[in-house]
Amino acid sequence: MPDTPPAPAPLTVVGIGPGDAGLLTPQARAALAASACVAGYGLYLDLVPPELIAGKRRISSGMRQERERCAAAVDAALCGAPTALVSSGDAGIYAMAGLALEILEERGLIGTVPFSVVPGVPALCAAAALLGAPLTHDFACISLSDLLTPLERIRGRLAAALAADFVCVIYNPRSHGRPDYLGMAFDMARGHREASCPVGMVRKAYRPGQEVLLTTLAEADAKWADMLTLVIIGNSESRLAGPFMLTPRGYSRARGAGPGGKTA
Repeated sequence: MPDTPPAPAPLTVVGIGPGDAGLLTPQARAALAASACVAGYGLYLDLVPPELIAGKRRISSGMRQERERCAAAVDAALCGAPTALVSSGDAGIYAMAGLALEILEERGLIGTVPFSVVPGVPALCAAAALLGAPLTHDFACISLSDLLTPLERIRGRLAAALAADFVCVIYNPRSHGRPDYLGMAFDMARGHREASCPVGMVRKAYRPGQEVLLTTLAEADAKWADMLTLVIIGNSESRLAGPFMLTPRGYSRARGAGPGGKTA
């Protein structure tokens, strides 16, 4: 009799957080420990504690090979290997959870390959923690990468978010292929914000080489940023509070106090 093919094994998309082992959640650790195969962009695999992937099959590929990487992870799970597909930050924010689910859907494998997502500490939370408290009121996240989204749609979303007075979190702010998009975003923001509006830029949050810059919209230099940087542009009420960026939630206003906590 021919051999019976193995039953499909779980495919778990794992958010590993910003890169510091201390910010890898217990659930993510457990998912990685339980896997027989680990797939991911090479840089992100290097951020996983080595003991969690030692001796396991590795599927590693470079930038812009996301579809191939996800497809290989699906194949591994379909062949019976419990597979962890890793993403930095949170796997559901500009990351692999959506693409993995799309591929399962395209191949008619939803319900056949067990699928789950393990959340991680997202980049915006890591950057916000280093800046102070910039996201304690409504905010919008916008990626400036036009590889999958037309530039005009990006501009439209950014314009709407700025006009609505959202704090704006900018992912993928600048690369060699699009060096001017963050400068464009700053110019758009200057049409809606005061020159003193705080801008925070965090490069390599919680990784070796971490850099944090807190400045104002008037002085913000787009050339400081790269693809490993996250940028936060404040709203009309955001302000500098010593060495921190603060977007007040409104508690002081609710009890009749002015900016800085002083009674009005």
